[in-house]
Amino acid sequence: MTAAGAPAAGRAAAEYRIEDLAHASGATVRTIRAYQDRGLLPTPERRGRANVYRDTHLARLRQIADLLDRGYTLASIKELLEAWDTGRGLGGVLGLVAEVHGPWTDERADRITRAELQVRFGGRPDDEAVVEALDLGVLERIPGRDDEFLVPSPQELAVAVELYAAGVPLSAISGHLRELRGQVEQIASRFLEFTTEHVFARYLGHRPPTDAEAAEAASMVRRLRPLAQQTVDAELARAMRTFATRHLEHHLAVERPFTTQSAAPAPASITLPAATISAVERLVGRDNAGTFIAAAAEREVQTRTLDALASSRSNVKIVDEKP
Repeated sequence: MTAAGAPAAGRAAAEYRIEDLAHASGATVRTIRAYQDRGLLPTPERRGRANVYRDTHLARLRQIADLLDRGYTLASIKELLEAWDTGRGLGGVLGLVAEVHGPWTDERADRITRAELQVRFGGRPDDEAVVEALDLGVLERIPGRDDEFLVPSPQELAVAVELYAAGVPLSAISGHLRELRGQVEQIASRFLEFTTEHVFARYLGHRPPTDAEAAEAASMVRRLRPLAQQTVDAELARAMRTFATRHLEHHLAVERPFTTQSAAPAPASITLPAATISAVERLVGRDNAGTFIAAAAEREVQTRTLDALASSRSNVKIVDEKP
């Protein structure tokens, strides 16, 4: 069969009833009819009371299924297919789709058995942890294999193994991963907004773009793909160095609460006796009471600091003279 879905030369065109087309494509009869109503499938040939479908219909159903798997909506798929049907070309667009949908890391997925997983995490079964890992996508089920899982990111699983060996509970690891994933998704979203605004906006004038525009955009995706990870790696290294140093200083010498913020600590709330506050308000007024109390406290701190410095420089006791 050719790329367009036509039968090869010398072979008679295949014909399908709708039930046969459904069986060959994996779609349901109801889905095929819905696609016809939406204009996603060419009109079948009518023979008596039956519709006759051909290889072009089967190829179109497979194209639709592939684009749906890549996250496209039926509305956007219809636009792409209409461009194909009107001769504008779809090859470049599908190439761009494949480039974006392709792997964004050099890491290769691996497999692990339930027994191997159990050995890595304490040597005893933990079905609840397996369910959590499946929910997070750290593990994926393999059809027909209840004792084996796909590991999309062996590195991510290895990190979990090391944290568990260091004493971190599995529930804490899962919670941390969920929080981290949300933060990373925000970074990814912002990076895409940034590159779309400054780079890819020029390719979005046509719906869909021409073959030449799509090919150029696909090339740009290949060039920019590693930049997001490189930027995050560099910034994470910088932040870890800064905060790890501050954290170590806190535990070794500094007697103040550790914080990842470089700004001054937030002011503490102090409760004063009601009688004291009333007295201050009578003296300076309610609006000036807070300022007066802060100034009085600051003056007291300064006075005690000066007294401490003076006493450290001399052992002579100063006594106020009486008039």
